[in-house]
Amino acid sequence: MNNVDEYIESFSDKRKDLLKQLRQIIKETIPEVEEKISWGVPTYYYHGYLLQIAGNKNHVGFYTTPTTLAYFKEELKDYKTNGKNTMQISLHQEIPTQLIKKMILFRVKENTQ
Repeated sequence: MNNVDEYIESFSDKRKDLLKQLRQIIKETIPEVEEKISWGVPTYYYHGYLLQIAGNKNHVGFYTTPTTLAYFKEELKDYKTNGKNTMQISLHQEIPTQLIKKMILFRVKENTQ
């Protein structure tokens, strides 16, 4: 699989909808972002690696950095995280649009300072 559209379309359930929403938020927040499949999942670059999204069995993953998760620890309390770089959004949760935007902008700041 070599393009993000194919990756997202490979899902036929709520994961597809959640991935589409995450992709839209990312592109709206950083219109200049580069998008490609790396490590088998949608990966976004802006002044270097920015983040990834992925569909998993019972959730979608939003992959950032340990510093991002630490900075937003309190706001992430309703989501499962791995303490390293992953925020899990279960298939029963809504996308926290404003939090995702803040996390994206935090990553942009990390990459451009």
